[in-house]
Amino acid sequence: MSPFKIFFFTALILAAFSASVADFNSDVNVAWGNGRGKILNNGQLLTLSLDKSSGSGFQSKTEYLFGKIDMQIKLVPGNSAGTVTTFYLKSEGSTWDEIDFEFLGNMTGDPYTLHTNVYTQGKGDKEQQFHLWFDPTANFHTYSILWNPQRIILTVDDTPIREFKNSESIGVLFPKNKPMRMYASLWNADDWATRGGLVKTDWSKAPFMASYRNIKIDSKPNSNWYTQQMDSTSQARLRWVQKNYMIYNYCTDRKRFPQAPKECATS
Repeated sequence: MSPFKIFFFTALILAAFSASVADFNSDVNVAWGNGRGKILNNGQLLTLSLDKSSGSGFQSKTEYLFGKIDMQIKLVPGNSAGTVTTFYLKSEGSTWDEIDFEFLGNMTGDPYTLHTNVYTQGKGDKEQQFHLWFDPTANFHTYSILWNPQRIILTVDDTPIREFKNSESIGVLFPKNKPMRMYASLWNADDWATRGGLVKTDWSKAPFMASYRNIKIDSKPNSNWYTQQMDSTSQARLRWVQKNYMIYNYCTDRKRFPQAPKECATS
């Protein structure tokens, strides 16, 4: 092999390796929790804990107007009822924009509920909920938010679970003007999180812990994500998830919305 080919091949390997290594020390601040959020392993791992006194959370040091953010998360194991583990984007102010992953805990043996929502100018009510096709407490899994001017795509281990398109042409608000910061947290929400608040947090199991690693943030508009669309393979995988694992869809909730929201025709 020529010296140039060896150099080029080595450069590719180093680039791939550097892209795969995250450093929480450089990317985020532990924002609250009084020591319950810990950055470990030279910035490669971040753990959040929750006890009866407080939960904990962290946030990105930078705001982003569009981007693709990947996070590997291992959720609270065992009896996690009443707890909520989050990973989301949110802007500042009273008319904020927001894109949510929220993991609602459950009793041992019952599945987590993955709750998703999109807010624009402080208005949400666009919930879709899912069960997962694996145990999210046994290993780390990758949860991704792709947000570009045309669409928001939420994926789990590269499998799309939700697409929210820009439907401004038919009068639907879409978050595109306010930069957002990345947040993650672990907190107690036993007034609503598990079976509508019927199942409370079992504090004898505290402290509860969720783990995060391999954060990747790409906010360069010349990257592929900026114009990314759903190809036919992705659309088929999305339909598979929504057919088999979606447990709530605001688009079909006629008690809340006697007339389906306009964007539901394009989703």
